[in-house]
Amino acid sequence: MTHSRPIVEMTGISITFPGVKALDGVDFRLFPGEVHTLMGENGAGKSTTIKALTGVYRIDEGEIRIDGETRRLSGTADAQAAGISTVYQEVNLCTNLTIGENVMLGQEIRGPFGIDWRATHRAAREALEKLGLGHLNPRQGLSTLPLALQQLVAISRSVVADCKVLILDEPTSSLDAAEVEQLFGVIRRLRDEGVAILFVSHFLDQVYAISDRLTVLRNGRFIAEHLTQDIARADLISEMIGRDSAALAGVGARGDRRVRAEEEALYSAEGIARKGSLDAVDLDLHRGEVVGFAGLLGSGRTELARLVYGADKPDAGSVRLRGQKAEISKPAAALAQGIAFSSENRRDEGIIRDLSVRENIILAVQAKRGWARPLPRREQDEMVQKYITALGVRPADPERPIRNLSGGNQQKALLGRWLATKPDILILDEPTRGIDVGAKAEIQDYVARLADEGVSVVFISSELEEVVRLSDRIIVMKDHRKIAEIDGGPDVSADSIIKIIAEDTSGIEDARNDAREEVAS
Repeated sequence: MTHSRPIVEMTGISITFPGVKALDGVDFRLFPGEVHTLMGENGAGKSTTIKALTGVYRIDEGEIRIDGETRRLSGTADAQAAGISTVYQEVNLCTNLTIGENVMLGQEIRGPFGIDWRATHRAAREALEKLGLGHLNPRQGLSTLPLALQQLVAISRSVVADCKVLILDEPTSSLDAAEVEQLFGVIRRLRDEGVAILFVSHFLDQVYAISDRLTVLRNGRFIAEHLTQDIARADLISEMIGRDSAALAGVGARGDRRVRAEEEALYSAEGIARKGSLDAVDLDLHRGEVVGFAGLLGSGRTELARLVYGADKPDAGSVRLRGQKAEISKPAAALAQGIAFSSENRRDEGIIRDLSVRENIILAVQAKRGWARPLPRREQDEMVQKYITALGVRPADPERPIRNLSGGNQQKALLGRWLATKPDILILDEPTRGIDVGAKAEIQDYVARLADEGVSVVFISSELEEVVRLSDRIIVMKDHRKIAEIDGGPDVSADSIIKIIAEDTSGIEDARNDAREEVAS
């Protein structure tokens, strides 16, 4: 239940950097005992607003009031003194210390001879128990915990500091569904105790699951504030990107068009498998269709994609490409055959951070051509300009280091890299993960257009609604097996995919049969 007076009230906030006005008269309020989400595309001003509230940026105009008192925040220490704590996406803890030492860092209990470690660890245990983490041993090394629990330890540290406002910056980006639910349990406990929580996330499902209120920013300006339950998703997206909600409803949707079953497959695999990675799978890919790979994390979606591309070599099965027997055992062979693959790991297997946007886009074409035959600069410029324009990469500066682009624009540049190779088959593994809803809609729309132009697209996403909306056919994976293949259409929903996964027991039966055979032998 929220209180009548905001704990945080930002009025008319403006911040200007050289050549750009990052915030232009932004208003924002946050109440005790609520979860509030800032919504907007990359570049909308969310991060700048948070940095103004945490003292990282000084405001040029406007006023910040915390607990009714006007504050001039000249640094993060001022924000912390005002009761504002932040837990960032990249957990900022000391992995060489214990859990308890991290929880109590800067708040250690002192005795006559220095730090009283027994009392300090006891206080850490009390803080952990308060958040339902009493099963953790404060004397255990932090490095032994998975990332999800480390994030909860970071939140516990904020509780020890007696924060009034807790800012969670993309806390779920690396968590699976069970870990997200555990985090949400902690958030709800803190909310019920009166802590005001500013939750930042690109995942709309999570925003609607946990948020009480949301504020929409666009191009550095305040657009609207809503109770989350009072605004439909399409209307929210419309406010975020400035497009009509009716037009957005059809973005990326494949409608009723289906590839005819009698058409010869462009790519056909029979029984391809890799020991310890993927059970035998049959797979057909036709021109002009989007095939979705659906399943939970660890289901085998990416493993199947890597076998198609040759990033991993299959040890069983056969492949036919354009009607002819083919062996695709390495990426170079796949690229030569018109198969392109965009990895889910954008940071480590995608962009080259120290290269420019231009250099990143031409990379695959240059590799396909051979490094002994460099692309002429004029050809580079024409190619890069084509895809920067077509995909809406912003800012449209080909010489800008790609590390300085937002996640969504990095993803667009990566898509441009593979489109420049003119592929017949394009495999996209989590192409919209961690990017804002505007860039996501643009990429989905472009995927649909590629299929209309005759490209065979494999689309992999953890967001089942996205897979259902885009796909002509859906391959359902579970436990490194293909358990179903269904046609897309209006009767298919995310819930029906989940039901297929939940009701499949073939893996259990296989395990039982293997056990029986082992006993018999």
